[in-house]
Amino acid sequence: MFLCELTYPVSKLDGVGPVISRNMSELGIQNISDLLQHYPYKYENRKDRVPLVYSSAEKPALTVAEVIKHEYIHWKKGKALKVEIKDETDTASLLCFGRNFLADKLVPGKRFWIWAPFERNKWNNLQSSVFIFEEYTEEKKPVNFGRIFPVYHLNSALNQSVFRKAVASALKLYTVNLKNELPDYILKKKNFPGKKECLLNIHFPESSGSSFAAAEAIIFEELFKLQLSFARKRKMNTGNKKASCKWDSRTIEKLKELLPFSLTKDQLKAVNEIKNDIISDRPMSRLLQGEVGSGKTLVAFMAALGVIAGGGQAAFMAPTELLARQHADNAADLLEPLGINVAFISGDISSSGRKLLVEALKEGRIDLAVGTHALFSSDIHFKKLVLAVIDEQHRFGVNQRTALVKKGKYVNVLALSATPIPRTLALTAFGDMDISVIRTMPSGRKPVITHLARMGNEEKVYRFVSNELAKGHKAYFVYPMIEESEKISLKNAEDMFRHLQGRIFNNYRGALLHSRINEEIKRNIMNDFKNGKLDFLAATSVVEVGVDVPEATCMVIEHAERFGLSALHQLRGRVGRSSLQSYCFLVYSEPLSEDAKHRLLIMKETTDGFRLAEEDLKIRGPGDMTGIRQSGFLKFKLADPVRDVKVLIEAKEEAEKITDIDPGFLNPENSLLRDLYSICPPFEKIFGNSD
Repeated sequence: MFLCELTYPVSKLDGVGPVISRNMSELGIQNISDLLQHYPYKYENRKDRVPLVYSSAEKPALTVAEVIKHEYIHWKKGKALKVEIKDETDTASLLCFGRNFLADKLVPGKRFWIWAPFERNKWNNLQSSVFIFEEYTEEKKPVNFGRIFPVYHLNSALNQSVFRKAVASALKLYTVNLKNELPDYILKKKNFPGKKECLLNIHFPESSGSSFAAAEAIIFEELFKLQLSFARKRKMNTGNKKASCKWDSRTIEKLKELLPFSLTKDQLKAVNEIKNDIISDRPMSRLLQGEVGSGKTLVAFMAALGVIAGGGQAAFMAPTELLARQHADNAADLLEPLGINVAFISGDISSSGRKLLVEALKEGRIDLAVGTHALFSSDIHFKKLVLAVIDEQHRFGVNQRTALVKKGKYVNVLALSATPIPRTLALTAFGDMDISVIRTMPSGRKPVITHLARMGNEEKVYRFVSNELAKGHKAYFVYPMIEESEKISLKNAEDMFRHLQGRIFNNYRGALLHSRINEEIKRNIMNDFKNGKLDFLAATSVVEVGVDVPEATCMVIEHAERFGLSALHQLRGRVGRSSLQSYCFLVYSEPLSEDAKHRLLIMKETTDGFRLAEEDLKIRGPGDMTGIRQSGFLKFKLADPVRDVKVLIEAKEEAEKITDIDPGFLNPENSLLRDLYSICPPFEKIFGNSD
């Protein structure tokens, strides 16, 4: 990021010995660059005077006050020193809990610089137990006053004073020849300070205005570098020109005629966008997002039909075997009557059977291969892979997705996400992809009615579900744990299945489902549930992604306060997949945190997944959504894509301008972007290479 000296270890700094270095390492600070990017989270203004009378908890006093007297007050650990002070506006008390030795320092009759957040007690007197002081003299400037001091997030082994000295030393020694990371024209256009000035002002600002200006520039820089990485990848994809793939719509039209319903406007639009990408002269990189049950899979199948009819092959990869088998079964039902050869490939297939599949795939006798991670195994080869569909793509690592794409030349990628992604996050996490959105649900679907139920009122919920089961409908019961825990008292799937089957729904057939159950048994249970052999399931969130069961009308989630908005929405999406009215019961236990209350109320209020995603983004932050944190992504120091969405869009526009005007972009040695290329991390480094 900076000059090579900034990769020196922090132990190079005077005063940073092995102990301090080790403590800094616990904060992720290994070198000078890490230290200078460990920005303050707030400041203590010990520069601008605030008399006692105008002080508060939010606006600390900064004044010169005289010590009037000492007295001692009762405290749970004995007596505590109370120092009365006054300035020209008011009097106040400094409470010295556990620091009676300050009686020898805060001597009555002497004047001191005082910085402290004061509050008024029940007698309306100002008092504070957190304060900084220094003896006042007219002869010399104070050491700990007259400046704005940064405050950092530190561990208990480090103190602010030691850390400030280390930062000040690093700034003095290693920023002399520091280069700007933003292009000069952007610095001028935005009126941003240079990099060196930014670092000085973010750590030791002369005024609140200078720290704000520095933060503004750093936020833009962080987002600009991200968007430049995206722009580079888009440009490189454009540079990797391919012969346009053939697309034949005739088989798609035949499928439309066989369907018992019409495609929605959004589905038709998505198919057309995919077609235009396929026949273009650059590889497609498109994200198709929408609600659970909105018809994304059908769009993906139509995309596969288009390329297969044009002479190519398609691969459809899902994160779990259960989901992959569901897709394979659905593909076989829909596509095989049209003459399409569909094969399911997983790690569980016997060696002899696998060998036959591998040969058929390599020879082009299989048109659509549906499977799990097994699709990118070393022995899997395609004759002409044109389209790779990746379902729930955030569950795969970068290397895994790349391994599948490398099975062909200039493979077109269609990623599916059932988690609606707000525009903010889409710009941040998927900036290198084009995006199609399916908002409209298939006709005849009714919004799921959501009820909140306090723990202890489950009998009412059970009676309602019993009435639904009597109509031939089905129900899910979801719990946060598989079995009883000694550490936490929560309902669990195993105990509750026995309770439901033995006492509540003993006239109906149920089954237990969770992640520890063998895949074959799990698959049989889901098939029995779908085919009418089971009436209800007691499960963990493993059913969040599962078989489509149109007769399922009830979703009961116990300890709903333990689930995030995204998980609650995904689970609710398991019902309401037909014209039948469906219901979701969120059973919660008290006390509830404010966040938990908000999640439950917003779930009751709306079924709009995009609105829920926006709320989820506000609550959890971008790094927790769609598995991005697990990918090592969004390591911003100051930027917040939700708060800074306008800056994010500006950064995207500037990054695209640069890549558009620079004809040498793909050859950095001859490029106007030579310096930018060196400071902008490769796309893969931003996302991480781990699987």
